[in-house]
Amino acid sequence: MSDLPTRRDEAWRYSDLEAVAGVWPVATRTHVVAPGETLVLPILIDGDADSVGIEDHAIEVGAGARVEAQVAVTGGRLGRVSLSVKLGRGAHLSLAGVIVGGGQETHEIVTHVTHAEPDATSEQTVRIILGGQATGSYLGKVAVARGAQGTDAIQSAKAMLLNRTATANLKPELEIYADDVKCAHGATVGELDAQALFYLASRGIAPAEAKTLLLRAFVGGLVEENSPFAAAIDKALERVL
Repeated sequence: MSDLPTRRDEAWRYSDLEAVAGVWPVATRTHVVAPGETLVLPILIDGDADSVGIEDHAIEVGAGARVEAQVAVTGGRLGRVSLSVKLGRGAHLSLAGVIVGGGQETHEIVTHVTHAEPDATSEQTVRIILGGQATGSYLGKVAVARGAQGTDAIQSAKAMLLNRTATANLKPELEIYADDVKCAHGATVGELDAQALFYLASRGIAPAEAKTLLLRAFVGGLVEENSPFAAAIDKALERVL
């Protein structure tokens, strides 16, 4: 990365560019996964209120290799993770991403996944929880090259708004130049289920605890219990509720 991004750059449209300018330029971390190998990539951004954390990763995945990425952005004025992934024949990417933001925080997960050769698969699952005036974004592009037959790509992005003043930007995108592919994407933005909250209250569960239980279920399965990721998410939930 060299030139400072602007609002004209689609991948930076919703970012806090003033915060970005304070840490620019950002180095790209490059990973090459050899054929048949597995890269486990945990990324946690959990800074204090004024911090800016940006990670940019470029990953080339060889034939039959796997990338298992787990991303959590839970603290800081700006937290941003960008992944650019090129998949070889029969390679696989799984991404489990969680964003929790409150106050005036801006948190982002941005992905560009290229299915460059046949029979590669990718699955991206992102859950976003926002309170206050926070902004949370998932911008995910899947590009299927000509000749990349047998591609199977899934994107699922869901956001939960705790306040109407929070903003979620969900933009899964497909660019397909092959015909024998399975590609699906979905994006939804919602609020906590009032009936579920009422039911938990009727069982004597305090409102804050009830909300925490529902939000944990919302991100359930994306992080392991008793992990640093789970601890950071729980801490962030306490802050935004």
